[in-house]
Order: sequence, then C-alpha cells, then structure tokens
Amino acid sequence: MTIHPEDNEIIDLFNQGGIKAEKAFSSLVAKYGESLYRQIRHITKNHELTNDVLQNVFIKVFQNLSNFKKESALYTWLYRITRNETLNYLDKEKRRSGIDIDGPLLEIIAGHDVLDNTTPELITQLLDDAIDSLPEKQSLVFQLKYFEELKYSEISARLNTSEGALKANYHHARQKIETFIINKLNH
Repeated sequence: MTIHPEDNEIIDLFNQGGIKAEKAFSSLVAKYGESLYRQIRHITKNHELTNDVLQNVFIKVFQNLSNFKKESALYTWLYRITRNETLNYLDKEKRRSGIDIDGPLLEIIAGHDVLDNTTPELITQLLDDAIDSLPEKQSLVFQLKYFEELKYSEISARLNTSEGALKANYHHARQKIETFIINKLNH
C-alpha cells in the first residue's frame, strides 16, 4: 500500500520534530479535522461532545503519529483512532452521567411497510448497529459515501483504494445494512 504523497510529507515533517512537527501537525488538522469532526458528530449527535472527542483524538494522534507504520492510508489510521476514541468517550460519558445522549439521525425511510411504521429513533439505532456490524473497510466507505456524500474519486484519493473496490465495498455495505435492518424489524 502506498501512502498519499501529501500524507507522507506530513509524517516525514512531523518525525523531524520541533517547529517542523508543529507545522506538519497543523497541516494534518487542517486536512482531516473537518472530516473527523463529521465522523464523530455522526456518532455523538452532539456538538459539545464532538469537540471534546475531537480534541482527545488529536492529542492521541500527536502522541502516536511517530509510531505510524504506513501499512495503511493515513486517513484509515485516523479513522480507527477516531472511532475508538468516540466509542470509548461515549461509554464513559454514559456511565458517568446516566443520560441517553443518542438522538435521531434519520427520518423514516419510505418504501417498506415495517420501516414506515417504525420510529426514527429505532431506525437510527438499527442503522448504527448495522454499521457497527460491518467490516471496517465497508463501514468506512459507507460513512464517507452516505453521510459525508463524498464522490468515489474523493474517497479513492483519501484511502488510496481503487474506485472499483470502493464501489464494491459500498454496494456490499448497503446490502448488509438493509438486510440487517429488515431482519431486526421482522423479529
């Protein structure tokens, strides 16, 4: 797997330390901050929590970027850290506050009798559960395409994966999500 040249430059500058590391890290935040924010916001559904988690993510990235092995695309590595940090943060927050911080994400999906009579909250929970059940690559591609509405060419550049592979991942993810939701609703 080759790393995107801009990402390689960021990593190499960061590993030089000092002012170059600070500039590299600022570049990384500028390049990926908005996308990671949307990823976290999709899960937390709360602006304040999202900002807290994003700050934690960037602290973790700063502490561990020198250990990045370049075995995957940088964004894939960032995505894993972000997802893990978000889920861990929410778990701690729920235990601490005892408050349900999940809110509705989708409106009712038309065209299926069972779905038409299901609450948005249940559909949101089912969609989240379905996404969580996907293999990591399919989950990532689905979220970038469905929630961030990126074009396959943009996802391809970000993940260093062919558009054909991305289309296949997205197609399989959609099928699995639909099957997952329908099966849960029919039981």
